[in-house]
Amino acid sequence: MANNDSLLKKGDWVKGRSRDGELIIGYTESINKTDGVVSVHVVTSDNEESIGRTVQLLAKRVKKLPDSRIPNKEQISFLIDLALSTGDEEWFLELSSQLKSMKKLMKEAIY
Repeated sequence: MANNDSLLKKGDWVKGRSRDGELIIGYTESINKTDGVVSVHVVTSDNEESIGRTVQLLAKRVKKLPDSRIPNKEQISFLIDLALSTGDEEWFLELSSQLKSMKKLMKEAIY
């Protein structure tokens, strides 16, 4: 994992451990390749005080989570909540449109 920081990019979902051993799951906000440090916005953690904060982690302590290619209603709803909490209106509108299309397809499949 020594070159993990070269594989990461802004917005990637990652999991890692802090120096204190707390588990962190979130998305990258920035990557400093010179220092080997990744700024991660914490979405979930075993330390509740870290949730919602941005923490600095060594790139070697971070692992990129696999991309999910098959979104479902629950995933889209979670991402809509995330878009709202981060104030990303464009992403919110895109996700809302996906959810609306998914509901329409489901409704048509029933009839």
